[in-house]
Amino acid sequence: MDTKPTEEPEKADIIVGIPSYNEADAISYVTRQVALGLKNFYPQYSCLIINVDNNSPDNTKEAFLSTPTEDIPKRYISTPPGVKGKGNNFYNLFKAVKELKPKAVVVVDADLKSITPDWIKSLAEPILRGADLVTPLYSRHKYDGTITNNIVYPITVGLLGKNIRQPIGGDFSFSSRLAGHWLEQEWSETIRHFGIDIFMTTHALLGGFKVCSATLGAKIHKVKDPGESLGPMFKQVIGTLFSVINDNKHAIPNNGIEQPIIFGNTELQEPQAMCINTDNLRRNYNNGMSNKKHILKQYLSETTYADLNNVSLEINNISADLWARTLYDLLVAYPRAENKEELLEAMQPLYFGRVYSFAKETSGMGHEEAEAEVQRQAKIFHEMKEYALKHLVGTPITQVAK
Repeated sequence: MDTKPTEEPEKADIIVGIPSYNEADAISYVTRQVALGLKNFYPQYSCLIINVDNNSPDNTKEAFLSTPTEDIPKRYISTPPGVKGKGNNFYNLFKAVKELKPKAVVVVDADLKSITPDWIKSLAEPILRGADLVTPLYSRHKYDGTITNNIVYPITVGLLGKNIRQPIGGDFSFSSRLAGHWLEQEWSETIRHFGIDIFMTTHALLGGFKVCSATLGAKIHKVKDPGESLGPMFKQVIGTLFSVINDNKHAIPNNGIEQPIIFGNTELQEPQAMCINTDNLRRNYNNGMSNKKHILKQYLSETTYADLNNVSLEINNISADLWARTLYDLLVAYPRAENKEELLEAMQPLYFGRVYSFAKETSGMGHEEAEAEVQRQAKIFHEMKEYALKHLVGTPITQVAK
C-alpha cells in the first residue's frame, strides 16, 4: 500500500474520502470544494481528506496532493499496482477509519461537477447528530441511474421496506461504528469492485443501523447511456444485491414502507440533461432474448416466462408488475444457479427491455411526473413482497419476524 500523508494528524474528527481511478482532470476541483466545506463549517474539528485510489496511471495522485486545501491535511492511499476495484478503495478507507475513529466520514465521487462546500455540511451533520448512514437525495434525469431506478431501488423498497431513493449513490456519509460493521462482513470479489455500494446500504439496513437521507440538489457528473454495453458493473452490483438478500433472507423485516428522515430542502431541482438511444435498448433486448431464452426458462416460473414470451417491445411493454415478478423469480433462483454469471448475463436483456418500456411510459413526462412513476414501480415491488418471501423463505409474510 502506498500512503503519503500531508501533515499527518494523530486523530481526525471528520474524514472526507474521495475514491478514484484515473480522475486527474476532475479530482482537484472536488478536493478544493471539500476543503472549503470543512473550513467553512467545521473549523473547530480536526479534519482529513483521503484519496483512496487504484494506483491511477494518469497522475491522479499528483493532482490530488498538489491541490490547495486551506491547511487541511491530505492523505493518499493506493491499492497495490494491478489491484483495481472501487470496493478495494473503500476497504482501505474503512481501515483508515478504524485507525483514526472519526466522529463522521463523508464520501464524494471524484468526477463531480456539481459539488459545493454545502454538500459537506449536508452529509456530515446528520452523522454528528447520531445517524449511521446518510444516503444522497438529488435530482437526476429520468434516464440517469437506470440500474438504481429499475432494480436496486425497487428491491430496497420492496423487500427491505425503506424508501432509500439512492441506495448506491456515490456521495454519502457514515459513522465509525458502521464502518467497523462493514469490515466484519465477508468480502467477496464483487464487493471489492462495483458491488460495494449496495453491500454497504443493505448491510446497514439489515443490521438495524440508523439510516437517513440528505438533499444535495442536482447531480452533475459523467453520465452513460443505459443502452450501451454494461461491462462488469451490472453483474457485480446485482450479484452482490442478490447474494446479500439471500444470505440474510430471515432478517428481512415485516413492515410497511418506512420513510427516512430527510435533511435539507426536499424541493426537486432541474436535473442534468441527457439523451438515450432507445433503438439500442430495443435491439439489445431482442438480440439478448433470442440468445438467452433457454437460460431464462430454467430460472423463471412458468407463468412469468410465458408472460415475457408474449412481450414484443414494438407492440407492448414489460410492465412494472411483470418486471417485479421477473426480478423476484431471478432473486430466488440465484442461490441454486450452478452458473450465477450466466443467470446475470441472461438478466441483462430483460433490464434493457424494462428500461425501454419505462422510456416509452414516461415519454414527454417532466422530471416530477417521471419520478412519480419510479416510486409507483417501487410500491408495486412492495405489494408483491409476499410473493417474494413465499419463495425465498417458504413463509408467508405475516409470519416473518421483524
